[in-house]
Amino acid sequence: MPVKDKGKERASFVVAISGASGALYGLTLIRELLSGGFDVDMLITKAGLLIMRQEAGLKLEAPDDIVAEVLEKLKANSPDVGGAPGTRAAELKGRLTYTLPDEMVSPLASGSSLRRAMIICPCSMGSLARVASGISLNLIERAADCILKEGGRLVIVPRETPLSRIHLRNMLTLSEMGVTIVPAMPAFYQGPETIEDIINFVVGKVLDTVGVENNLYKRWNGLEMENNGR
Repeated sequence: MPVKDKGKERASFVVAISGASGALYGLTLIRELLSGGFDVDMLITKAGLLIMRQEAGLKLEAPDDIVAEVLEKLKANSPDVGGAPGTRAAELKGRLTYTLPDEMVSPLASGSSLRRAMIICPCSMGSLARVASGISLNLIERAADCILKEGGRLVIVPRETPLSRIHLRNMLTLSEMGVTIVPAMPAFYQGPETIEDIINFVVGKVLDTVGVENNLYKRWNGLEMENNGR
């Protein structure tokens, strides 16, 4: 089951997008959470904004316009995003929030915010290393630190290759602390035909880890052997 924030009627998620390539993973994740009726607190590093401009074609120039621009992008790709068809933009805007990465006075910078579920997707190796070391240079890292110290659910989606020993040790450190590591490693047994199919597989696996039902990818049902298995 999704982790429910204390004192809230429905579950919400903090979704952070760092400077690693793979911004479409994060955007698709936000789309699916909104479509599932969840609230989303969106955090994006400065490097993440640059990557989103390059990979998703977004401008993201004025902080006050970022939520509206992201929602417009998501609804263009999926008209039903946010729930039932015809969901008002104002309602969606109220359920998706954006906070500047250096706004360390945000409620997300405190365990008293009652946020209990966070996904960093994609996560750069620098962000991963600082979270593993308890170093908080921006709101994403501080929010992750709060999730950990309050016993919440933290999921990290690293997007890097190849991996050095430092990267692997940092991931092991996080795993030993209870963090779920979901590398952006797509499978191909389902026969993906588009980039979206590949993205959906990874996002579907992320949603599985936080208990959010989805049908983003074909689940493994065994091999369909030809000639009666011979």
